[in-house]
Formats: sequence, structure tokens, C-alpha cells
Amino acid sequence: MFYRESVLDNGITVLTESMDTVRSVALAIWFAVGSRDENPDEAGMSHFMEHMMFKGTPTRSAATISETFDRLGADLNAFTSKEYTGYYSRVIDQHLPVAVEVLSDMVVNATLTDEACAKEREVVIEEIARLEDTPDDRVHELFARALWPDHPIGLPVLGNHDTVPRFGHEACMTFRQRHYLTGNCVVAAAGSVDHDALVELVQARFNLPTGPRSDRPIAEGRREGTPELLSKDTEQAHICYGVSCLDARHPDRFALAVLDNILGGGMSSRLFQEIREKKGLAYAIYSFHALYQDTGQFTVYAGTRPENAEQVVTLIQAEIDRILENGITQEELSRAKESLKGNLVLGLESTRNRMVRLGKNAVTGGELLSMDELVDRIDAVSVEDVRRVATEVIGTERVLAMIGPFTQDDVARLAG
Repeated sequence: MFYRESVLDNGITVLTESMDTVRSVALAIWFAVGSRDENPDEAGMSHFMEHMMFKGTPTRSAATISETFDRLGADLNAFTSKEYTGYYSRVIDQHLPVAVEVLSDMVVNATLTDEACAKEREVVIEEIARLEDTPDDRVHELFARALWPDHPIGLPVLGNHDTVPRFGHEACMTFRQRHYLTGNCVVAAAGSVDHDALVELVQARFNLPTGPRSDRPIAEGRREGTPELLSKDTEQAHICYGVSCLDARHPDRFALAVLDNILGGGMSSRLFQEIREKKGLAYAIYSFHALYQDTGQFTVYAGTRPENAEQVVTLIQAEIDRILENGITQEELSRAKESLKGNLVLGLESTRNRMVRLGKNAVTGGELLSMDELVDRIDAVSVEDVRRVATEVIGTERVLAMIGPFTQDDVARLAG
């Protein structure tokens, strides 16, 4: 086994992967709570809690927390997604006990005062405003809402102008009591780390309330419906086009990764070559897939001048149809496999990436595979597998979301 795992008596999971060639440790405390776990009136609370955990404890001020990690020459950060929240540090191995102590103090003992909440509400509202002024990011939020209109997984991670101004001490305490439980907690570390020593540190420091892993309502994406439009006078039209798709444990996810790579995964991909290199219609054109616990998305993004939007959408549809009708070539398959394996190997030279792989899989119920197992799964994908998955995933009704100077009729026509 390339990693070690211990589940403590209280339900906390500790995962480590040792790397003998480094002196640093990437460490994160993960919680299986994200925007998909929020009620409508608390949309954005997972992300708000991420901010609030840095604002002080009974024994440490916000400044003291920052100064501690600066003094160690360490990284300190956090992240929130649709399915998890994490608190992260990368330190020299000898400073791991300090990192564990301070991170645990932050998430267990944060005071969450009304005064700190009032200040941080303004910070998060500014963050939302920045997103709203960044249409190439905002269109992805619009697309998620189109895929999951009746589930919180389709809502923005940051929350909105209606919910965030109501967040205060009581709301934060209620949310923490419901989600920051031992069964939702995973401590993951990669690098120069001793598993048993980390287990002892977690046992000594993590006095979280005991509770099981929280249940999640099933997210069922849609494959058809009214296109989503944010009509705005922008210099570029921003386009997301795609479908809901496989979950994170689906056996066809490796064939989907190959399909993604061939369609829009790099500079040699079909979409990049056709739309940027041959036609000069976009600077940014790519596809990607994101797999969640019980659903996923396969998305093509393009940014182009409004007068070119119809042509770009038509070309995207044509490339998808060409794969559906004719499949892929053996040469494309080989190139995509080598690309995926190369990116995988290079990515796993990072302690942070290895830690993220451990923690993310643990909090989302994913499958932890060794490097050799991952390579074998990629190598096993055939031309027929890719064509079958293409038919099952993108061969259905697709969803379109756009930001630009258009009307709903314009977008409905483009959606076909």
C-alpha cells in the first residue's frame, strides 16, 4: 500500500503518504462539507466558515496565527469546494507538531465572534463582487445552475448577496456544530511524515465533537432544459456547453478523461486546433470534466467576440458530433494516454498534490489507487471505450450557458 490509514476511535481518519526524498510536509484538515451541503438560507456558509477559522481563538489572535506560520517559513491557506472544506499548511518536517497544534486550534476553538463576522462579511461580499466582474469565471457558476437547478450543488460556492449579509456568530456556531464533527474530518499529510507520530498528534489536539459522516441529498443533473443567459454588455461572449455526467467512482471515468483530452484538453486537442489555430475565433477554448460523489460535469468553455459566438457554438457542436459519428483514431488515443500519464506523474512529484489526492478521495468517497494502478486503468482504455462513453455522456441533450450581449431567443437558437 502506498499510503497508511488510521481511523481513530472518535471517527477521525488520518492518512499519510511518506516521501523519502523531501524534507517538507503538506498537511491539511479536511471536512466533508461544502456548498452542496447547505440549506438555501445558508448558501455560502461553508466558504464563510473557511474565512472565519483564521480570525482567532481564545488563545491566539488572527495576527498571531499568521505570524506563527510566517516565522516557520510555512505556507498557510484554505479552500472550499462543492463537496469539502480544507485547511492547509506546508512546513519543514521538524515544524509539523506546531502546524498540527495551530490548525487544530483554529478549527476546534475559533471564537466566531459577531465583530469578526461583520468584518469578514464585507470581505466575502467583495469576493462575490470580483467574481461578478469576471465573466469567464461567472459563466461556470451559471452553467452549474443550469445543470443542477434544484440542488445546492448548482449554487455558487461563495454564496450570494442575500445570504452572506445574514451570517453571524449564531449561524456559524450552528453550522459548525452540524458539520465540524469527527466523522466528517480527515487529516491528510504527504512528504517527510511519520504516520504513527501524526496519529498521536491528532489524538492529542483534535477535540472535535463526536459524530458520524453527514448524509447528503442525491444530486441528479439534467441533460436538457432552458439555456441559461446573463445578458451583459461584455467585450467577449463567454460560453459553457456540456452535460452532467459520471461520478467520481464510475469505472468509465478513465475513458472520459481520454475523451476530454482529445476533445479539448490541450493545444493538440480537436477544439483548440479547429477553433483557435485554424479559425482564430478564440484565445481560450478548452474542455474539462469534474467528478463529484454522485454526479459530475463535462464542459466545454470558449471566450469569443459576440459576433463570433454562433460560429463557435456551431463548431463545438460539430466536433462533438464528429466524435459521436466517427469515433477517435488510434493515434489520438495513444497521444491522450501518454499525455494523461505524463501529467499524472509530474503532478505527483508535489507533496501538496499527493496530500490533496489522499484527502479529497477520503472526504468524497473516491477510490485511492496507486500510480501503477492508475497507469493500468488509463492504458486499458480502448478506442471502443471512448466512443461508447462519448455516446453515453455527450451524445445526449446538452446544456448551454452564456454571458454576453444577447437575448434569451439568441441563446435558445444557439442551443439548437
